[in-house]
Amino acid sequence: MNQPENRDEEPFLGSTPPREEVRTDLPNAARMYDYYLGGSTNFAADREAAEAGSAAVPHAREYAQANRAFLQRAVTFLAENGVDQFLDLGSGIPTVGNVHEVARQSNPRARVAYVDHEPVAVAHAQRLLGELSGVTMTLADIRSPEEVLSAPGVSGLLDFDRPVGLLAVAVLPFVPDQDEAREMLATYRGACAPGSHFVLSHISALSATPQQVAAAEEVMARTPTPVRWRPPHEIEELLAGFSVVDPGLVPLPRWRPEAPVTEDEVNIANAYGAVGRLDG
Repeated sequence: MNQPENRDEEPFLGSTPPREEVRTDLPNAARMYDYYLGGSTNFAADREAAEAGSAAVPHAREYAQANRAFLQRAVTFLAENGVDQFLDLGSGIPTVGNVHEVARQSNPRARVAYVDHEPVAVAHAQRLLGELSGVTMTLADIRSPEEVLSAPGVSGLLDFDRPVGLLAVAVLPFVPDQDEAREMLATYRGACAPGSHFVLSHISALSATPQQVAAAEEVMARTPTPVRWRPPHEIEELLAGFSVVDPGLVPLPRWRPEAPVTEDEVNIANAYGAVGRLDG
């Protein structure tokens, strides 16, 4: 890809503010996640569904918090290993400690392209980001990789001839078909240069019972974004084509923790995570 000159002088490259009607009467996964993280960009329907999810699986907030902490550790790891541009798939609503904030602690010139298909998340992010150089927010469905990769906020910002940090944190449960998820990721992987990294986290039963998993999936089936909890061997399949770095695919709190973690903290997170590297 040919990079534009004087990139720091460029205007914001995200998509234009979405014009479609925002349904605030239907719960939405991005806004529910925002609620679990203590955010304010959510509505009554989101809060009601989030509380129903907590009733089905008692540690939904801990799951969201474990994902956010894992994202921050993984982005720091990538940035410290020379990755200076990131594609955040299904980024959701920006909160404190988001990707560009974390990456720029290691490299102030790091570039981040956020992508989400939820209009409220995108509009809110665009207002927060404004004209911030080197950061974009694009309205697109990650299940259409060609659309994402060709979007101005992605193709105009990131140089795919150089290593990219591809992030899929807590988003692949919303692509419930295993074959579709694998094919989608293969397209993204094919667009990345050697040295790129893939950051993956996924909900999976650790402390949750089969009955709780079924109840949680039923809650999300009543929203526009049904989910699938995957067992570890199916999550591992989504890492195909990448060399998984130590410590491998592990429960989220056990991925390079900054402090000792308890078995209870591990189990209530109900999620696995890994980072893979694309070799030449």
